[in-house]
Amino acid sequence: MSEAARGADAPASAVPVRWHRRVLALAFPIVLANLTQPILGAVDTAVAGHLDGASYLGGVALGGLFFNFVFWGFGFLRMGTTGLVAQAHGAGDHAELRNTVIRALLMALAIGTAVLALQLPLIDYALRALGGSDAVQRHARIYCHARIWAAPLALGNYVVLGWLLGTQRVRLALLSQVFINSVNIVAVLLYVYGFDWGVAGIGAATATADALGFVLGAALLWHGRPRGLPALSRAALFDTAALKRLIVLNRDIFVRTLCLLSSFGWFAHLGARQGDATLAANALLLNFQTFMAYGLDGFAHAAEALVGAAIGARDRHAFAQAVKVTALWSSLGALCFTLVYWGAGAWIVERLTDQAAVRVAAETYLPWAALSPLVSVWGFLLDGVFIGATRTRELMISMLVSLAVFVAVSSALLALHGNHGLWAAMMIFMAARGITLARYLPGVVRGAGGAAA
Repeated sequence: MSEAARGADAPASAVPVRWHRRVLALAFPIVLANLTQPILGAVDTAVAGHLDGASYLGGVALGGLFFNFVFWGFGFLRMGTTGLVAQAHGAGDHAELRNTVIRALLMALAIGTAVLALQLPLIDYALRALGGSDAVQRHARIYCHARIWAAPLALGNYVVLGWLLGTQRVRLALLSQVFINSVNIVAVLLYVYGFDWGVAGIGAATATADALGFVLGAALLWHGRPRGLPALSRAALFDTAALKRLIVLNRDIFVRTLCLLSSFGWFAHLGARQGDATLAANALLLNFQTFMAYGLDGFAHAAEALVGAAIGARDRHAFAQAVKVTALWSSLGALCFTLVYWGAGAWIVERLTDQAAVRVAAETYLPWAALSPLVSVWGFLLDGVFIGATRTRELMISMLVSLAVFVAVSSALLALHGNHGLWAAMMIFMAARGITLARYLPGVVRGAGGAAA
């Protein structure tokens, strides 16, 4: 049995206290940064909801879906950067760390510029596909065209965040995210109520926050740059092998993310067949899943940074400790979410909606939302482990298999058990993510003491 395997079987008390402190010191600032996102969303919703007509709120919601899809789709800029930077950081290869960040920034600039160049057909096609009334569509277009101009800088912020996480500068990551969201809140109030820009002001506020956030990020990058390195080499920066690795990693993560988006789209599609009340209840309960993900992602991000550093340093013992400690705290976090949802879920539902039919439906399916943290946590955690190890091919294959399983079982279970069957299929999907990644974990353990993956 390998050292890592023996370490994984040891009692929790065998783990030095410093490892628990290290994981918590990494995870909690990330959790706090994540929790600023719902606050921002609530402010945007409240501002749009107080404009003259429901179509404004619908337009912002529709436009937000477009940007969620586009920017989440390019989330590989954050995840890929974290893994590569963490490994270079662990290996002490400061030149490669610098080159990795610059390559990722150039890719973000190229993708963002392409999004700007194609904004008219992209926005038109996406909003037509999403639907909505003429008024909602009109306001959604205004919002999108006001916000999209900061796309290259918004994607650049993903790279900055990946660098901060990969080098374990999580307090600066918290500072950056709080700054961006604070600017957004101030700007949306100024633009909408001060300048009377309406729905365009909400989009422009996000663009302003992304732009100023990148200015801060660039300053952090400059201040934290490795000193004493030789001048930047064009040959090293555009090294064929390094560029190929970056493209392959990002391709794999992109496909994985599309599969994840497709799974929730399929869930919503099947839920819509069952009537408005069930559709609304499912959407409400998915907020439980989203909030839980914000919390547990802190431990997944800690796993990314620690696993990547261990891989870069070729330290199998550190790898085993990182996996074991993040698994312990992730499971405890999942248990806490389950207990809260089980005990206070009905109260939360009543706070989120005053529609009697939606309340009844949501409380009927609430046990699935309470079970979800215990089922989902392993996929979340192993995502972080595999991103840190840059084993993105396995991530992609795992998500493809999980999506195929979900699509295969969801229709059958829906026909047999209604919405309970649909939620059961979602639990199978979440479990499949963890199970399929766990199948590949021994290979990652074996490679942890060798060359970086």
